[in-house]
Amino acid sequence: MIDSLDEIGSRWRLAVLHDLQGEEKRFNELKRSTDASARTLSRVLDDLRETGYVTRRAEADAPVATYYSLTEKGASLAPVFDAVERWAAEWLRP
Repeated sequence: MIDSLDEIGSRWRLAVLHDLQGEEKRFNELKRSTDASARTLSRVLDDLRETGYVTRRAEADAPVATYYSLTEKGASLAPVFDAVERWAAEWLRP
């Protein structure tokens, strides 16, 4: 359990992984939706790419458009997020 939390357990990693569930997003979209600073988001996305949870795709538009999406490994966390949301609905919301 500790190993898994060490790999995906930071606030920003979880926010990005959750935000990418079901859709590809550009860097600035992720920045707005997670409220992370550009530096933090860049570092987290690099970490998630290195560990195999996120892929990066760049299109040669002007300016270059960079898109991020979940890998199969990242998408496999969907049931975990669903379970946490059910728990939160029962225990954290009045």
